[in-house]
Amino acid sequence: MLKIQVNHVLDLQMTEGRETHPAGRLVFVLAVTLSIFQIWQPVVGFIPPGVLPFEEILGLQPATYFRPIHLAWILVIGFLIYPLPGLWRWLDVVVACAVLWAGSRVLAFDYQGLDHLLFGLAATDFFAGVVIIAATLEMARRSVGTIMMLVGVTFVLYGAFGNYLPDVLATRGFSFERIVRFQIFTSAGLYGAPIGIAAGAVFSFVLFGAFLQATGAGKFLIDLSFAAAGRYRGGPAKASVIASAAMGSISGSAIANTVTTGSLTIPMMKQLGYKPTQAAGIEAAASTGGQIMPPIMGAGAFVMAEFTKTPYGDIVWMSLVPALLYFTSVLLYVHIMAVKAGFTGMTDTTPAREVMKDGVHFLLPLVLITTLLLWNYSPLLVGVSGCAAVVAASLLRSHTRISWSALGKALHQGATMAVPISVACAVAGIVVGTIGQTGVGLQFTESVVALSSGHLWLALILVAIAALVLGMGLPATAAYIVLSVMTGPALQELGLALISAHMIIFWLSQTSNVTPPIALAAFAGAGVAGAPPMRSAVEAFKLANGLFVIPLMMAYTPLLLTGENSWVDVLFAGLVALAMVVTIAMLSERFLFKEVSLPWMAVGFGAIVCLLVPADWLRSIGIVVVIGLVGVNWWDARIMNTGEQT
Repeated sequence: MLKIQVNHVLDLQMTEGRETHPAGRLVFVLAVTLSIFQIWQPVVGFIPPGVLPFEEILGLQPATYFRPIHLAWILVIGFLIYPLPGLWRWLDVVVACAVLWAGSRVLAFDYQGLDHLLFGLAATDFFAGVVIIAATLEMARRSVGTIMMLVGVTFVLYGAFGNYLPDVLATRGFSFERIVRFQIFTSAGLYGAPIGIAAGAVFSFVLFGAFLQATGAGKFLIDLSFAAAGRYRGGPAKASVIASAAMGSISGSAIANTVTTGSLTIPMMKQLGYKPTQAAGIEAAASTGGQIMPPIMGAGAFVMAEFTKTPYGDIVWMSLVPALLYFTSVLLYVHIMAVKAGFTGMTDTTPAREVMKDGVHFLLPLVLITTLLLWNYSPLLVGVSGCAAVVAASLLRSHTRISWSALGKALHQGATMAVPISVACAVAGIVVGTIGQTGVGLQFTESVVALSSGHLWLALILVAIAALVLGMGLPATAAYIVLSVMTGPALQELGLALISAHMIIFWLSQTSNVTPPIALAAFAGAGVAGAPPMRSAVEAFKLANGLFVIPLMMAYTPLLLTGENSWVDVLFAGLVALAMVVTIAMLSERFLFKEVSLPWMAVGFGAIVCLLVPADWLRSIGIVVVIGLVGVNWWDARIMNTGEQT
């Protein structure tokens, strides 16, 4: 529930806290200065050394300093916006001061010296490390959820007491001094790659999303979606899917997207005739898909680029066809629901021509960041460029010109929205560090391979189950980080390429948003729709089954545009996956253009078997059968409608 309430809390603080409470004003100052610091870092890299005054402070900070500065700043802001209740708030001030002191000790640490390697950490450095770890875990509890904190604590204790566990889990036990030294004073633990990515590329794109909202560009994208799809059958639902594909890709949070776009689309869907559970499920499934939609695919995609050493532009190209397939699947379910219920489209939509006339200039920043990402520019630099481009685009027209107040609010909102993301990545860094220090990752890989008996399909099921379990308590990005470290090598050992294994894990890590019993995006949608949460989760799970089907096709078809696969291979694999998606939707709903009879359902099951067999000729037969099945159903529906009219 904490994650669902994050955006509500932030909005209150953004609009009220700055004026009504000293802590709110302090948060505003800290958040704005953090955002400015984050924007300045990639810019200052273009300034030659020796030009800036006070270069040690104002110059480009290396990762050894940049990551601790970012996390300390985030923690201080976090303790102010997620305070303890009542009189206990004074303790947050003490902890925030302790974090600043501990951060200064980390920055002053002599990484080139040998004393800490020979004799261990000094007492003050050890205590500073303990403060950082404890504060990070506590902030994870407040901003992300108790389970996130428990995962971090579990791995710390595993590093210390793993030698007491059974052989299959046993590892060498490390002293707390060595654990703190590894986690805090190396780049392989808490200050490792996950927090580096969160502090860099992810923060810049979170800030980009805040600028889109502040300038009205986000509203323009939603209005354009309604103009494009609103007049068609089930228009509000289809517009919801399109808007969520656009906004979810930028916001980086399925839950945030469900609440923001859902506050507009869900009432319209209900007004048209969709059941509240259906409206909540549609919005949750569409918003979850935003995390896999290029060009911006949420924080996990930037982590994937770092882990696999794959240029982000290549990941964008690889993800395009699978993402389009997913949204085609969701749109298909939405259309079937509308046809079954006899819904019509909206009659009072603003023409697309008028929407484009008022906001076409907001397409320029989106084109810019897409182009820069495809040209493999640094995602951090692209995000900052996008922020500048949105502000510049807003100044082109008088009715969208951003004010200084709105600019400050955007800087404030971007920093506060980054708190749970950065903290979750820091805890994920603790997990990754423990896995590296203890070597448990190799043991887990051997266990997965042994349990699957060398069968890739069984290993994928095990990974999917692990993704669901982890996702019940972790954000999708954190779940992906843990899964990729633990299960990625196992999938590679069973024959998958590195990028294919990570892409599959990335997709499966999104499933917890829509899968009962804990489907946070669906629960958020249920809150907006006033619907039963569990029934909404069931609807979302049905609509989002592409999150399971498409990764399966990634494993058994050349669906990803890698160096080994041509566009012809990818398009044929995409056609196979599309046929699979259409058939599954038709069979699960027993409806396409009209009700599907039992004999035709049997034909559909036969087509699925043909599509699953890894032989091109048999898959071609399956595609032809599906096309015939769709054609017959369409023809029967047309004849039936003609007969009813006469």
